Amino acid sequence: MDDYLARIGVDRPPSGLDGLRVLQRAHLGTVPFENLSVHLGEPIDLTALPDKIVTRRRGGFCYELNGAFAALLTALGYTVSLHQARVWGGKRWGPPFDHLALRVAVDGEPWLVDVGFGRFAHHPLSLASRAPQPDPGGSFVVVDRDLGDLEIVMDGEPQYRIDPRPYDLADFAPTCWWQSTSPDSHFTRSLTCSMLAPDGGRVTLSGDRLIRTDPAGARTETVLDGDDAVLAAYREHFGLVLDRVPRVAV
Repeated sequence: MDDYLARIGVDRPPSGLDGLRVLQRAHLGTVPFENLSVHLGEPIDLTALPDKIVTRRRGGFCYELNGAFAALLTALGYTVSLHQARVWGGKRWGPPFDHLALRVAVDGEPWLVDVGFGRFAHHPLSLASRAPQPDPGGSFVVVDRDLGDLEIVMDGEPQYRIDPRPYDLADFAPTCWWQSTSPDSHFTRSLTCSMLAPDGGRVTLSGDRLIRTDPAGARTETVLDGDDAVLAAYREHFGLVLDRVPRVAV
C-alpha cells in the first residue's frame, strides 16, 4: 500500500470522499492508460496486480488499472465492488465485460470511480444522483436503464452501461484475454499511451505521434523522428522506460 501511494505521489490521503478524490486524480495523472503489453508480446496477468503498476512502474488498460486501484482502495479501508460495463461504440453497445468500473461506498453513498477509461471524469461520480454532475473532465449524468443498469453520459454522449451486480476480478479474465489477443479487438489494432496532464488536459502517444490536448480541447500533434525519440517521449511524458518500441503487427 505504501509503495502504491508513493507510485502515485500521495503520502497519506485524507479519509472519506475527500481522500477518494485525491487518490483518483493522483492516479489519473501518474499511471497511464496504455495497451503497450499487447504490442510488446507481454502477457496480461490479472493475478499479478498491482505488481505491474507499482513495481514495474507501468500502466495498463481498464482491467489492470481499475483492478489494481480496487486493491489499493480496499487496503485503505474503502468498500469497493467491481462491475462489468458495456461500452457505447457509436452505433451499438459492446459485449458484457467490455469494461471494468468500480463502485465505492462512502458513508453509505455509492460512487463511481474509474481510472481506466482514458478521457473521463477526474473525480468520483455519485451513482445516487440523477442531476448533472460537473467535473473537470466534462458534464456527467447517471441514467436509469432496464434491469437496474446505470448508463453514464458525458457531455450528452453515452459512455457505458454498468451492471449493478458485483463481480470478482477473475470474471473479467476471459474478456481481458480476448481484448488483448483477438484481431477484432480495438486494442490489438491500435497503439496508445495516454495520461491526464497537470493542467487538466491530456498527453497521448500513439505510435510516433505525440498529441497534446489542452483543457479547452485544443489539440496539437507532433510526429516524432525515429525510435530514440519515441522511447524518450515514453520516458519524459509517462515515466515508462522501455527497451524497444512497441509496434502494431501488420
